[in-house]
Amino acid sequence: MYTLRAPITATEFSQYYHLRWDILRKPWQQALGSEQDTQEKYAIHRMIVDEQDNVVAVGRLDKSTEQQGQIRFMAVDDDAQGKGLGKKIINALEKKAKQVGLNDVFLNARENSVGFYQKLGYELQGYSHTLYGVVKHYRMIKKLTELSQHKEIEAQALQKIWHKTIPLSKAMNLQISYYDGTKLITNCDTDFNQNLHHTMFAGSIYTLATLTGWGWAYLALKERQQVNTNFDGDIVLAEANIRYHSPIKGLAYGQVVEADVLGQFDNLLQGKNAHITIIAHIYCGENIAATFKGKYFILPRVC
Repeated sequence: MYTLRAPITATEFSQYYHLRWDILRKPWQQALGSEQDTQEKYAIHRMIVDEQDNVVAVGRLDKSTEQQGQIRFMAVDDDAQGKGLGKKIINALEKKAKQVGLNDVFLNARENSVGFYQKLGYELQGYSHTLYGVVKHYRMIKKLTELSQHKEIEAQALQKIWHKTIPLSKAMNLQISYYDGTKLITNCDTDFNQNLHHTMFAGSIYTLATLTGWGWAYLALKERQQVNTNFDGDIVLAEANIRYHSPIKGLAYGQVVEADVLGQFDNLLQGKNAHITIIAHIYCGENIAATFKGKYFILPRVC
């Protein structure tokens, strides 16, 4: 039985990189370590392990441009070939790409893998480069469809509210990339929001976190309004703090999950304020780069 997940521990990453080196670098006499680059900590990583926790397949997703990702370092152990593991890695990376707001992904496929990627919906664009003077690569691209149409109307309405009423959100190109009723993921233009160190500006991180929390409250309120129209009110931020853990560069997004929300909306039914505490995480790749905790008041509207 195989399990797909992201590497987390140092041991897992060591095995993850070793398989990458063993398949993609060792046959061409490249040194151990040549399988890694400077983008590792900013990327999305996926691996598949067998029942003994041996890593048997790996792949990585990078952010190439604001709306485009790149899949790199795809490798499957020789003994695990033909079991659909490469397809599982690709599907997982594409799913994440959609969630964080990327519209398409491309990759540079080795000549003997072009057919494999074509079966997965990738279009051949032409020759890319030759690695080590012998391994030809071809550029291939795939347009990503929406991950989920669920709650799309509410999410689009929220995005319009942001851009119309909060000029900074429009300048940041703040977008809702995923919402399913229990998880909200947002993203913004990280290139625009850079500081002099070429990492994400702290004020932009704070704005992304604040509006991600506010957005979850808005969408959760809309969910309840479908059952009872008295669930209505104005959402305001009453108290907040944020901790910055690490710089953000490349693939960045905000996320709120239902498990990180405390409080109820029921006070609104009695004409009273509702108090909701929301934790929003800002990610860089797969690492939490900032943690925001906000207390939001929902003030019932007076008819």
